[in-house]
Amino acid sequence: MKKIVYTDKAPQPIGPYSQGVEVGSLIFFSGQIAIDPEIGNIAATDIEGQTKQVLKNIAALLAEVGLTPENVVKTTVFIKNIGDFGKVNALYGETFAVDSPARSCVEVSNLPAGALVEIEIVAAR
Repeated sequence: MKKIVYTDKAPQPIGPYSQGVEVGSLIFFSGQIAIDPEIGNIAATDIEGQTKQVLKNIAALLAEVGLTPENVVKTTVFIKNIGDFGKVNALYGETFAVDSPARSCVEVSNLPAGALVEIEIVAAR
């Protein structure tokens, strides 16, 4: 049985998908881009600002289900320019500093809404 995860403290879905889906002890979260939920679009124009907003969105989703970054077991990072990997990695490392999750990171040709970075996560209770 699945349970849909929803919070207004993270961006609203811009398509036919849920912010997250909980099945058993696992929660699968949709990829987060740097949409600021207070204004409904991307405010930051640089990779650092966008990465910070993505991580803030992820924190809000985790908090909605009573979890923290320490509960994250897998992430997938999509970067528009792999040359930004070091900047993204530094900020990512601040959030996932303890018992870091497994991770994949790939460069992509484009992301929704002109985003520079997207991160999806899987968390476990």
